[in-house]
Amino acid sequence: MDETKDIYHIEIPQVFEGPLDLLLHLIRKHELDIFNIPIAFLTERYLEYLDLLREINLDVASEFLEMAATLTHIKSRMLLPKPPPDEETGEEEGDPREDLVRRLLEYQKYKDAAEQFAGMPLLGRDTFVRSAFEKQEVGPPELRPAGLFDLLDALQKVLTRAKTLKAHEITRHRITLADRMNQLATLLSVKKRAAFEDLFEDQATTFDIAITFLSLLEMTRIHVIRLYQSAEGGTIHVWLAAQDEPQEEGKGEKPS
Repeated sequence: MDETKDIYHIEIPQVFEGPLDLLLHLIRKHELDIFNIPIAFLTERYLEYLDLLREINLDVASEFLEMAATLTHIKSRMLLPKPPPDEETGEEEGDPREDLVRRLLEYQKYKDAAEQFAGMPLLGRDTFVRSAFEKQEVGPPELRPAGLFDLLDALQKVLTRAKTLKAHEITRHRITLADRMNQLATLLSVKKRAAFEDLFEDQATTFDIAITFLSLLEMTRIHVIRLYQSAEGGTIHVWLAAQDEPQEEGKGEKPS
């Protein structure tokens, strides 16, 4: 019996990220050609993500499952021999990936546009009215916000490392989500920032790893912490929201 199901239950924020976001993340991560998607490879990677979500008891939204079914259907169609051209029109059946590619391109267009708008200067955040002195920007740009799927990539590495280091799980008192959130907040109030992987160093079981990850997700959702990454696939850094945060890519860091 999986005791973790009775202790925590968190859903993926569907408004913020969805299955098309995950597909674009996989395409960029593995440098795939969006116009010629290796559907078998993409389906395998996508299903690995769903298995990871289930392993830590995250609710998998129905739209993610629907996309998994769509990918599997496309994959099966591509494995079948091509049907002969239509006798009346002489036209061959279209590429089964065509509709998916169209959706991805359309989604990518709006996602890129949204990111451009989000990156525009805002009064009070990036631009300021004239004051007695001008604030000088110092240091090179370092960090950018980390997304949900960046976190899942990092979690996958943590779980792989944990399974390699321990032969069995130790049975001990299991901490609650609220207690772990308090522990993390206390730790981060002492340090200016912490690397994502470092927050899992003392985690002895898969449950401990899952509860820490879910605590970080919940603390991000309620704006207690912010997550930044040096580059795509790079180290993720965790900051308390109350502390001065780093500037995003393309901007200088805040002076201390």
